[in-house]
Amino acid sequence: MKFNLNQQDLQEALNFCQGVIERRSTLPILSNILLEAKNKKLTITATDLDLIFIHQIQDIEILEEGKTTTTASIMYDIIRKISSGKKINLTLNDKTKLQLESEKSIFNLNCIDASEFPLTEENFNNNEFSIKSKQLLKLLNKCKFSVSSDETRHYLSGIFFHQTEVEDKNYLTAVATDSHRMSISKIRLDQKIDFEQIILPKKTIFQLCSLLDSYDGDVKISNIKSKIKFELKNSILISKLIDGKFPNYIQVIPKNNQKKLEIDLKLFIDSVDRVASVSLDKKDSVKFILAKDILNLSVNNTNSGDGKETLPVKFDHELEISFNSRYLIDVASQLDGNKIELFLNDTGSPALIKDPGDFDSIFVIMPMKG
Repeated sequence: MKFNLNQQDLQEALNFCQGVIERRSTLPILSNILLEAKNKKLTITATDLDLIFIHQIQDIEILEEGKTTTTASIMYDIIRKISSGKKINLTLNDKTKLQLESEKSIFNLNCIDASEFPLTEENFNNNEFSIKSKQLLKLLNKCKFSVSSDETRHYLSGIFFHQTEVEDKNYLTAVATDSHRMSISKIRLDQKIDFEQIILPKKTIFQLCSLLDSYDGDVKISNIKSKIKFELKNSILISKLIDGKFPNYIQVIPKNNQKKLEIDLKLFIDSVDRVASVSLDKKDSVKFILAKDILNLSVNNTNSGDGKETLPVKFDHELEISFNSRYLIDVASQLDGNKIELFLNDTGSPALIKDPGDFDSIFVIMPMKG
């Protein structure tokens, strides 16, 4: 195997691989990436057995076709330290050493034979639909911060994707909750799709976000019972799904929150962030004392002090309620409009948060005592 390619193309591909490969893998082959040079393109594959990432670099100069595997982290570390845009020559001289050469540098990297790399062929072609990359990214971003980190309730440690129908319109809806807060976001589909409801794992969500961040185009999605496949122009991500039943989230959405609080979004984020500065671990509650068109925010920490701030708001009632400041900022920083709307009931009831700039997303936050 012998081929040449551009430093930037290789660095970008290896960067994505870093998010897939487990640092502490017991199987040495799983620390490696599979490199295959064939038909004027280089295919790079990384896997942790639950997630497979395949990326193609097109139109490269191949002098001799072939394939091998080498340690992903070492190769990435070398490539990112080579000047941007330089030509990189790779040669497999014998089966155990891959020579990497650029400018005045020559490295010989240890290899494991490609036949040892675990690959599974799946037939995903049954039910496929396409979605715009920015729409899928929206769903992921609006929900990912509400995903649970509690290992014991594995069915909450991902985003629940399913098809919903409202007034004869079809939507792809995403939901995540850690039982203290919940995010729901949906995007309109042109037509009804053949799509089984799934729970997408946390690691896959973050890997997909980093891919979609730098991609503008269509994403083809197809799923079989326990796996899902996302196809971009030059990348494919195949993931196992979380096996479990997502709770009935509809019944958690507050139905009778009549007290509407409207605040300028930027003022709100900055204000909550400032008063929460006295809380060392950001776990202290921020207290809302509401009167007509006035919001008094305060955080009190027995070890470090307290902070207070007053904001002009639109509100027609009187109410005291407390929330986790981190949860408020997480939601607020994902809103598209320039205002935030909180619909409240009483001190002990969850708040419903809406975004005037995006009617297809809502958020629920449980209050804190205190």
